[in-house]
Amino acid sequence: MRAPSTSDRTAVTNVGASALHGPLAQAALASLLVLVTSAPALADYPIASHRYLADPAALVHGGRVYLYASNDDDNDVAGGYTMHSFVCVSSSDLKNWTDHGIVFQVPADASWAQYSWAPQPVESNGTIFLYFGNNANGIGVASSTSPTGEFKDAKGSALVDSSTPGASGTNIWLFDPGVLVDDDGTGYLAFGGNGETNARIIKLGSGLKSVSGSAAAFAPTGFFEASYLFKRNGTYYYAYSSDSDHGLRIDYMTSKSPMSGYTYAGTIADQPPVNNNNNHASEFEFNSQWYHAYHNRYVATQAGISTTYRRNLALEALDFNSDGTVKQVTYTTDGVKQVGSLDPYTRVEGETMHAQSGIETEPAGPGGMDVTQIDNGDWIALRGVDFGTAGAKTFSASVASTKSGGSIELRLGSATGMLVGTCSVPSTGAAQTYMLTTCDVSGATGVTDLYLVFKGTGSALFNLDYWQFTGGDGNAGMGGAGGMSGGAGAGAGMSGAAGMTAARGGTGGHDGAAGSFGMGGAVSGAGGADTGGGRGGTPASAGAGGGVVAGTGGTQAPAAGGSMSLGGAGTGAGGAESGTSTVGTSGSPASSSTPGSDSGCGCRLESPRDAPRAGAVASLLFSLGLLRRRRSRQARR
Repeated sequence: MRAPSTSDRTAVTNVGASALHGPLAQAALASLLVLVTSAPALADYPIASHRYLADPAALVHGGRVYLYASNDDDNDVAGGYTMHSFVCVSSSDLKNWTDHGIVFQVPADASWAQYSWAPQPVESNGTIFLYFGNNANGIGVASSTSPTGEFKDAKGSALVDSSTPGASGTNIWLFDPGVLVDDDGTGYLAFGGNGETNARIIKLGSGLKSVSGSAAAFAPTGFFEASYLFKRNGTYYYAYSSDSDHGLRIDYMTSKSPMSGYTYAGTIADQPPVNNNNNHASEFEFNSQWYHAYHNRYVATQAGISTTYRRNLALEALDFNSDGTVKQVTYTTDGVKQVGSLDPYTRVEGETMHAQSGIETEPAGPGGMDVTQIDNGDWIALRGVDFGTAGAKTFSASVASTKSGGSIELRLGSATGMLVGTCSVPSTGAAQTYMLTTCDVSGATGVTDLYLVFKGTGSALFNLDYWQFTGGDGNAGMGGAGGMSGGAGAGAGMSGAAGMTAARGGTGGHDGAAGSFGMGGAVSGAGGADTGGGRGGTPASAGAGGGVVAGTGGTQAPAAGGSMSLGGAGTGAGGAESGTSTVGTSGSPASSSTPGSDSGCGCRLESPRDAPRAGAVASLLFSLGLLRRRRSRQARR
């Protein structure tokens, strides 16, 4: 996955849920409230506040919602729309979103195109198709077998251009694809823009990579752009953005036929708050509830920069009347209900978040994404984390750092809430050389919001790849990624299938066969040796009750003073490893209250606090201070 543009990747500072509670705080900071409009942490707008994204369209796949978006990070702040890549974010609970980074960009992934605007995903027969606009000059299609790509050109040329039958019009814009795959597998593509008579729908060929016949022209009331098709209870819905004379709303038409007979039915949603510019939305169903995804310009407004080319994602629930007409959306800042809760006892990617302050993301050396540009006081918030009645006992995180002295504070409820544990982050030798750090946890029970608060001296403290808790009820195995597998853990709460490899570093290596990491039980792996420093490698086994097992290729040499234990009886995981980064292969368990050396994976535990260390006023000033810092960082870019 290629790195996105670094021009102006400024993040907005989200204010925690308790930041504005209480009349004293509100009165004392009334003059500052132009920057903060609501008490709750703003999760439904914005989504993924560390990125500038627009034109969202949804794919529901494997129990998750994947939102694909135009990448406004490609645009100069005041330099026009030049988006040439798509970013994907996903969620299983609609509150905590994972950043999958760039999944498609041109011309690398479609050599004939110079732009990629307004994505539209659909799935058919195990293939995911991603339609896109090449500016307003034509529409292309890419495909992948995975929702996170990478997507590659599926046709080799434009799917729709000015030579397509029925596509011509008066100054027509050939972009903003809206695609529906009907119940019988037939695909239909809506497109067009820049004039009330410039709406078009055309039938797609059987492979969804060609068009069939001529495009049908029709004239929705006030039509401007952002065509979108969906179907519900036998009715076809055509949604679109109206022009400025009609309020830049999302209006819609309905029909009993996919290509004709549409009549105007009303408004789905007015112009979004904090937008005052182009409008683009999509509708989708997830767990029997419909939703309306859209963009506004809240993040750029908070950052105090020009908002035209800096948009951000947002989400609302969508409901229908008994006759099938749409109940017009009422915009909220935190109105979408969480679907289920987040399980902290499975591997959670660091780039999964409900809200954040100060961080950015980037492609990680081991694959996927990591959290980067972490400075002192930055944080990530997770909504609705279910620790269960037994509660969490330990926390582990895969980190990389060129310096020592950083730490991750685990707090509940807010960035200044109850402290339940602290993990130190040692130097791992390089910014993409990852190792595990762990610490004990006390007081994390039930369902609550979790904040990872980052501490240290200076800037760019460390990178975070993923994290996981272990619980007192045997919750254990770490879900893995990318074909890595591990042996089952005897006595563990979860099997180690697709388990997490302990080492993520080095260069020139390849994945071993198993090389697993287990927590909370006896674990054995069956990995092959890897002498280049890749993932996997010769495994070690741990005794019952907890312990770490993992090996990575290269010369394995536990370092003194840096070993780590994940609790319980058994073999601890020690130190660093020559030639690669790892938790180690064996060694004496280290005390969980004593930091290890830079070469090891020490941890320390601080006593839980019964109350936040600062009140509402201090919390808000803290957040606003971070915002000023991020704006200063942007100015330097």
